[in-house]
Amino acid sequence: MIELEGLTKRFGAKTAVDNLSFQVRPGVVTGFLGPNGAGKSTTMRMMLDLDNPTSGTVRIDGKHYRDLPEPLKHIGALLDAKSMHGGRSAYNNLLCLAQSNRIPERRVSEVLDLVGLTSVAKKKSKGFSLGMGQRLGIASALLGDPEILMFDEPVNGLDPEGIHWIRNLMKRLASEGRTIFVSSHLMSEMALTADHLIVIGQGRLLADLSMADFIHQNSRSYVRLRSPQQERLKDVLHEAGITAVGVPATGTLEIDGVGPERLGELAAQHQIVLHELSPQRASLEEAFMRMTAQSVEYHAHAPGSPGAAPAPGMASDNPARPDDVPAWGAGFDANRKGGE
Repeated sequence: MIELEGLTKRFGAKTAVDNLSFQVRPGVVTGFLGPNGAGKSTTMRMMLDLDNPTSGTVRIDGKHYRDLPEPLKHIGALLDAKSMHGGRSAYNNLLCLAQSNRIPERRVSEVLDLVGLTSVAKKKSKGFSLGMGQRLGIASALLGDPEILMFDEPVNGLDPEGIHWIRNLMKRLASEGRTIFVSSHLMSEMALTADHLIVIGQGRLLADLSMADFIHQNSRSYVRLRSPQQERLKDVLHEAGITAVGVPATGTLEIDGVGPERLGELAAQHQIVLHELSPQRASLEEAFMRMTAQSVEYHAHAPGSPGAAPAPGMASDNPARPDDVPAWGAGFDANRKGGE
Protein backbone atom coordinates (compact mmCIF):
# COMPACT_ATOMS: atom_id res chain seq x y z
CA MET A 1 0.00 0.00 0.00
CA ILE A 2 1.07 3.56 -0.71
CA GLU A 3 -0.07 6.22 1.78
CA LEU A 4 0.18 9.98 1.31
CA GLU A 5 -0.59 12.35 4.17
CA GLY A 6 -0.63 16.13 3.77
CA LEU A 7 1.93 15.95 0.96
CA THR A 8 2.99 19.42 -0.21
CA LYS A 9 5.72 20.54 -2.58
CA ARG A 10 6.63 24.14 -3.37
CA PHE A 11 9.13 25.42 -5.90
CA GLY A 12 9.67 29.01 -4.81
CA ALA A 13 6.30 30.75 -5.00
CA LYS A 14 4.81 27.88 -7.05
CA THR A 15 2.87 25.20 -5.16
CA ALA A 16 3.07 22.07 -7.29
CA VAL A 17 1.42 19.71 -4.80
CA ASP A 18 -0.97 21.05 -2.19
CA ASN A 19 -1.80 19.05 0.97
CA LEU A 20 -2.40 15.81 -0.90
CA SER A 21 -3.70 12.82 1.08
CA PHE A 22 -4.85 9.46 -0.29
CA GLN A 23 -4.12 5.75 -0.25
CA VAL A 24 -3.30 3.41 -3.13
CA ARG A 25 -4.70 0.04 -2.11
CA PRO A 26 -3.69 -3.46 -3.21
CA GLY A 27 -5.81 -5.66 -5.44
CA VAL A 28 -6.96 -2.99 -7.90
CA VAL A 29 -5.46 -0.91 -10.70
CA THR A 30 -5.54 2.70 -9.49
CA GLY A 31 -5.42 5.36 -12.19
CA PHE A 32 -3.78 8.71 -11.45
CA LEU A 33 -5.29 11.49 -13.55
CA GLY A 34 -4.94 15.23 -13.86
CA PRO A 35 -4.38 17.96 -16.45
CA ASN A 36 -0.88 18.98 -17.52
CA GLY A 37 0.78 20.80 -14.64
CA ALA A 38 -1.51 19.20 -12.03
CA GLY A 39 1.45 17.79 -10.07
CA LYS A 40 1.23 14.10 -11.01
CA SER A 41 4.90 13.60 -11.90
CA THR A 42 6.07 15.58 -8.86
CA THR A 43 3.85 13.44 -6.63
CA MET A 44 5.25 10.22 -8.09
CA ARG A 45 8.81 11.48 -7.70
CA MET A 46 8.16 12.25 -4.02
CA MET A 47 6.83 8.73 -3.55
CA LEU A 48 10.26 7.45 -4.60
CA ASP A 49 12.23 10.09 -2.61
CA LEU A 50 13.50 11.63 -5.85
CA ASP A 51 12.06 14.95 -4.65
CA ASN A 52 11.78 15.95 -1.00
CA PRO A 53 8.35 17.23 0.07
CA THR A 54 8.05 20.68 1.59
CA SER A 55 5.75 19.06 4.15
CA GLY A 56 3.80 15.86 4.61
CA THR A 57 4.84 12.25 4.23
CA VAL A 58 4.71 9.30 1.83
CA ARG A 59 4.95 5.74 3.11
CA ILE A 60 5.46 2.52 1.17
CA ASP A 61 4.06 -0.34 3.23
CA GLY A 62 4.53 1.83 6.30
CA LYS A 63 8.08 3.00 5.50
CA HIS A 64 9.73 5.85 3.64
CA TYR A 65 11.24 4.71 0.36
CA ARG A 66 14.75 5.59 1.56
CA ASP A 67 14.32 3.22 4.53
CA LEU A 68 13.42 0.21 2.39
CA PRO A 69 16.17 -2.42 2.23
CA GLU A 70 16.65 -3.49 -1.39
CA PRO A 71 13.80 -1.23 -2.56
CA LEU A 72 13.24 -2.93 -5.94
CA LYS A 73 11.89 -5.93 -4.04
CA HIS A 74 9.21 -3.70 -2.49
CA ILE A 75 8.29 -1.25 -5.25
CA GLY A 76 9.08 -1.11 -8.94
CA ALA A 77 8.59 2.05 -10.96
CA LEU A 78 8.71 3.33 -14.52
CA LEU A 79 8.86 7.13 -14.50
CA ASP A 80 11.23 7.81 -17.39
CA ALA A 81 12.14 5.08 -19.87
CA LYS A 82 15.05 7.21 -21.13
CA SER A 83 16.84 6.98 -17.78
CA MET A 84 18.61 3.77 -18.81
CA HIS A 85 22.33 3.96 -19.65
CA GLY A 86 22.42 4.14 -23.44
CA GLY A 87 25.89 2.66 -23.68
CA ARG A 88 24.90 -0.54 -21.92
CA SER A 89 22.97 -3.44 -23.35
CA ALA A 90 19.45 -4.11 -22.19
CA TYR A 91 20.76 -7.11 -20.27
CA ASN A 92 23.53 -5.18 -18.52
CA ASN A 93 21.22 -2.31 -17.61
CA LEU A 94 19.02 -4.76 -15.75
CA LEU A 95 21.97 -6.71 -14.37
CA CYS A 96 23.31 -3.58 -12.64
CA LEU A 97 19.95 -3.01 -11.00
CA ALA A 98 19.71 -6.67 -9.99
CA GLN A 99 23.16 -6.75 -8.41
CA SER A 100 22.54 -3.55 -6.43
CA ASN A 101 19.38 -5.06 -4.95
CA ARG A 102 20.59 -8.64 -4.45
CA ILE A 103 18.27 -9.99 -7.10
CA PRO A 104 19.36 -13.29 -8.73
CA GLU A 105 20.80 -12.86 -12.23
CA ARG A 106 18.33 -15.37 -13.67
CA ARG A 107 15.58 -12.81 -13.02
CA VAL A 108 17.11 -10.54 -15.69
CA SER A 109 16.45 -13.11 -18.41
CA GLU A 110 12.97 -13.78 -17.03
CA VAL A 111 11.80 -10.16 -17.24
CA LEU A 112 13.42 -9.61 -20.64
CA ASP A 113 11.43 -12.56 -21.92
CA LEU A 114 8.29 -11.28 -20.21
CA VAL A 115 8.48 -7.90 -21.99
CA GLY A 116 9.54 -9.41 -25.33
CA LEU A 117 13.13 -8.13 -25.50
CA THR A 118 15.05 -11.41 -25.37
CA SER A 119 16.14 -11.10 -29.01
CA VAL A 120 17.73 -7.67 -28.38
CA ALA A 121 19.04 -8.35 -24.86
CA LYS A 122 22.68 -7.83 -25.92
CA LYS A 123 22.05 -4.65 -27.92
CA LYS A 124 22.80 -1.20 -26.51
CA SER A 125 19.69 0.56 -25.33
CA LYS A 126 20.58 3.85 -27.05
CA GLY A 127 19.50 2.29 -30.33
CA PHE A 128 16.09 1.28 -29.01
CA SER A 129 12.89 2.76 -30.35
CA LEU A 130 10.53 4.56 -27.97
CA GLY A 131 8.40 1.44 -27.59
CA MET A 132 11.41 -0.81 -26.94
CA GLY A 133 12.66 1.68 -24.35
CA GLN A 134 9.27 1.53 -22.64
CA ARG A 135 9.45 -2.26 -22.54
CA LEU A 136 12.91 -2.09 -20.98
CA GLY A 137 11.66 0.37 -18.38
CA ILE A 138 8.76 -1.93 -17.56
CA ALA A 139 11.23 -4.81 -17.22
CA SER A 140 13.23 -2.79 -14.68
CA ALA A 141 10.06 -2.16 -12.65
CA LEU A 142 9.25 -5.90 -12.64
CA LEU A 143 12.80 -6.98 -11.87
CA GLY A 144 12.44 -7.40 -8.09
CA ASP A 145 8.99 -9.06 -8.36
CA PRO A 146 7.62 -6.30 -6.08
CA GLU A 147 4.22 -6.08 -4.44
CA ILE A 148 3.84 -2.44 -5.53
CA LEU A 149 4.24 -1.12 -9.09
CA MET A 150 4.11 2.46 -10.37
CA PHE A 151 3.90 3.38 -14.04
CA ASP A 152 3.95 6.87 -15.54
CA GLU A 153 2.58 6.79 -19.12
CA PRO A 154 3.42 3.08 -19.60
CA VAL A 155 1.81 2.78 -23.06
CA ASN A 156 3.80 5.67 -24.52
CA GLY A 157 5.34 4.46 -27.79
CA LEU A 158 3.87 0.96 -27.62
CA ASP A 159 2.14 -0.56 -30.63
CA PRO A 160 -1.42 -1.97 -30.31
CA GLU A 161 -0.11 -5.41 -29.32
CA GLY A 162 2.11 -3.83 -26.66
CA ILE A 163 -0.75 -1.74 -25.29
CA HIS A 164 -2.94 -4.83 -25.03
CA TRP A 165 -0.11 -6.69 -23.32
CA ILE A 166 0.62 -4.05 -20.65
CA ARG A 167 -3.10 -3.59 -19.97
CA ASN A 168 -3.56 -7.30 -19.30
CA LEU A 169 -0.32 -7.45 -17.32
CA MET A 170 -1.47 -4.70 -14.93
CA LYS A 171 -4.85 -6.38 -14.47
CA ARG A 172 -3.21 -9.74 -13.79
CA LEU A 173 -0.78 -8.28 -11.26
CA ALA A 174 -3.65 -6.53 -9.47
CA SER A 175 -5.61 -9.80 -9.38
CA GLU A 176 -2.64 -11.31 -7.53
CA GLY A 177 -3.17 -8.76 -4.75
CA ARG A 178 -0.46 -6.31 -5.80
CA THR A 179 -0.74 -2.54 -5.66
CA ILE A 180 -0.79 -1.00 -9.16
CA PHE A 181 -0.59 2.79 -9.58
CA VAL A 182 -0.63 4.12 -13.15
CA SER A 183 -0.68 7.62 -14.61
CA SER A 184 -1.76 8.27 -18.19
CA HIS A 185 -3.27 10.94 -20.43
CA LEU A 186 -4.94 8.32 -22.64
CA MET A 187 -8.46 8.30 -21.25
CA SER A 188 -9.69 5.53 -23.54
CA GLU A 189 -6.93 3.25 -22.30
CA MET A 190 -7.39 4.22 -18.65
CA ALA A 191 -11.11 3.44 -18.94
CA LEU A 192 -10.21 -0.12 -19.98
CA THR A 193 -7.52 -0.60 -17.33
CA ALA A 194 -8.25 1.20 -14.06
CA ASP A 195 -10.69 0.09 -11.36
CA HIS A 196 -10.21 3.10 -9.10
CA LEU A 197 -9.25 6.72 -9.80
CA ILE A 198 -7.25 9.40 -8.05
CA VAL A 199 -7.78 12.76 -9.79
CA ILE A 200 -5.85 15.92 -8.95
CA GLY A 201 -5.92 19.46 -10.28
CA GLN A 202 -3.47 22.27 -9.50
CA GLY A 203 -1.88 19.98 -6.94
CA ARG A 204 -5.10 19.35 -4.99
CA LEU A 205 -7.15 16.19 -4.65
CA LEU A 206 -10.35 16.36 -6.74
CA ALA A 207 -11.58 12.77 -6.59
CA ASP A 208 -10.77 9.45 -4.94
CA LEU A 209 -13.40 6.91 -5.99
CA SER A 210 -14.16 3.97 -8.25
CA MET A 211 -14.21 4.33 -12.02
CA ALA A 212 -17.98 3.72 -12.18
CA ASP A 213 -18.74 6.27 -9.45
CA PHE A 214 -16.48 8.86 -11.04
CA ILE A 215 -18.24 8.66 -14.40
CA HIS A 216 -21.68 8.57 -12.76
CA GLN A 217 -21.04 11.63 -10.59
CA ASN A 218 -19.42 13.74 -13.31
CA SER A 219 -21.54 13.10 -16.37
CA ARG A 220 -25.06 12.96 -17.72
CA SER A 221 -26.75 9.68 -18.59
CA TYR A 222 -29.91 9.58 -20.66
CA VAL A 223 -31.90 7.41 -23.07
CA ARG A 224 -32.13 8.23 -26.78
CA LEU A 225 -35.30 7.38 -28.68
CA ARG A 226 -35.93 7.51 -32.42
CA SER A 227 -39.25 6.62 -34.04
CA PRO A 228 -41.12 7.21 -37.32
CA GLN A 229 -44.09 8.00 -35.05
CA GLN A 230 -42.28 10.67 -33.06
CA GLU A 231 -45.22 13.03 -32.46
CA ARG A 232 -47.36 10.20 -31.13
CA LEU A 233 -44.46 8.99 -29.02
CA LYS A 234 -44.07 12.47 -27.52
CA ASP A 235 -47.78 12.51 -26.64
CA VAL A 236 -47.56 9.10 -24.96
CA LEU A 237 -44.52 10.17 -22.97
CA HIS A 238 -46.21 13.40 -21.92
CA GLU A 239 -49.28 11.52 -20.71
CA ALA A 240 -46.99 9.28 -18.65
CA GLY A 241 -45.40 12.33 -17.04
CA ILE A 242 -42.08 11.83 -18.85
CA THR A 243 -40.23 14.83 -20.24
CA ALA A 244 -38.61 14.29 -23.62
CA VAL A 245 -36.26 16.79 -25.25
CA GLY A 246 -36.18 16.79 -29.03
CA VAL A 247 -32.89 17.00 -30.93
CA PRO A 248 -33.73 18.30 -34.42
CA ALA A 249 -30.26 17.62 -35.80
CA THR A 250 -30.65 13.86 -35.24
CA GLY A 251 -34.42 13.54 -35.18
CA THR A 252 -34.25 11.88 -31.77
CA LEU A 253 -35.68 12.38 -28.29
CA GLU A 254 -33.53 12.45 -25.14
CA ILE A 255 -34.98 11.42 -21.79
CA ASP A 256 -33.37 11.75 -18.37
CA GLY A 257 -34.25 9.79 -15.26
CA VAL A 258 -36.20 6.95 -16.88
CA GLY A 259 -34.70 3.57 -17.70
CA PRO A 260 -34.76 2.06 -21.21
CA GLU A 261 -36.87 -0.87 -19.96
CA ARG A 262 -39.71 1.43 -18.91
CA LEU A 263 -39.56 3.39 -22.16
CA GLY A 264 -39.52 0.24 -24.31
CA GLU A 265 -42.52 -1.21 -22.47
CA LEU A 266 -44.41 2.07 -22.83
CA ALA A 267 -43.81 2.16 -26.59
CA ALA A 268 -44.86 -1.48 -26.95
CA GLN A 269 -48.09 -0.91 -25.01
CA HIS A 270 -49.08 1.78 -27.50
CA GLN A 271 -47.78 -0.14 -30.52
CA ILE A 272 -45.24 2.54 -31.38
CA VAL A 273 -42.37 1.46 -33.62
CA LEU A 274 -38.91 2.34 -32.30
CA HIS A 275 -35.89 2.54 -34.56
CA GLU A 276 -33.60 3.35 -31.67
CA LEU A 277 -33.75 2.81 -27.92
CA SER A 278 -30.27 3.33 -26.56
CA PRO A 279 -28.93 4.28 -23.13
CA GLN A 280 -26.25 6.95 -23.49
CA ARG A 281 -23.52 7.06 -20.88
CA ALA A 282 -20.65 9.50 -20.82
CA SER A 283 -17.08 8.33 -21.37
CA LEU A 284 -14.27 8.70 -18.87
CA GLU A 285 -12.89 11.51 -21.03
CA GLU A 286 -16.13 13.49 -20.82
CA ALA A 287 -16.38 13.00 -17.06
CA PHE A 288 -12.72 13.97 -16.62
CA MET A 289 -13.11 17.12 -18.72
CA ARG A 290 -16.13 18.18 -16.70
CA MET A 291 -14.46 17.64 -13.31
CA THR A 292 -11.15 19.31 -14.20
CA ALA A 293 -12.55 22.22 -16.26
CA GLN A 294 -11.61 24.73 -13.55
CA SER A 295 -8.21 23.14 -12.87
CA VAL A 296 -6.63 23.31 -16.32
CA GLU A 297 -3.51 25.46 -16.15
CA TYR A 298 -2.56 25.48 -19.83
CA HIS A 299 -5.45 26.34 -22.18
CA ALA A 300 -5.20 26.01 -25.95
CA HIS A 301 -7.44 28.12 -28.18
CA ALA A 302 -8.81 27.40 -31.62
CA PRO A 303 -7.95 30.04 -34.25
CA GLY A 304 -10.49 32.84 -34.11
CA SER A 305 -11.71 31.97 -30.61
CA PRO A 306 -11.43 34.46 -27.71
CA GLY A 307 -7.92 34.39 -26.29
CA ALA A 308 -6.37 32.90 -29.40
CA ALA A 309 -3.22 34.42 -30.81
CA PRO A 310 -3.81 36.41 -34.02
CA ALA A 311 -2.94 34.69 -37.26
CA PRO A 312 0.29 35.80 -38.96
CA GLY A 313 -0.22 39.19 -40.60
CA MET A 314 -3.42 39.93 -38.65
CA ALA A 315 -3.78 42.69 -36.09
CA SER A 316 -4.24 41.82 -32.44
CA ASP A 317 -7.20 43.12 -30.42
CA ASN A 318 -4.67 44.12 -27.77
CA PRO A 319 -1.60 45.40 -29.61
CA ALA A 320 1.53 45.55 -27.55
CA ARG A 321 2.63 48.83 -29.21
CA PRO A 322 0.89 51.87 -30.77
CA ASP A 323 0.00 51.62 -34.46
CA ASP A 324 2.27 54.55 -35.38
CA VAL A 325 5.40 52.80 -34.05
CA PRO A 326 7.03 50.72 -36.81
CA ALA A 327 7.66 47.07 -36.16
CA TRP A 328 11.19 45.84 -35.52
CA GLY A 329 13.08 45.60 -38.84
CA ALA A 330 10.61 47.78 -40.75
CA GLY A 331 12.33 49.72 -43.60
CA PHE A 332 15.43 47.54 -43.46
CA ASP A 333 15.59 46.97 -47.24
CA ALA A 334 15.15 50.70 -48.03
CA ASN A 335 17.81 51.72 -45.54
CA ARG A 336 20.18 49.07 -46.87
CA LYS A 337 19.77 50.25 -50.48
CA GLY A 338 20.23 53.89 -49.47
CA GLY A 339 23.57 53.08 -47.96
CA GLU A 340 24.92 51.21 -50.96
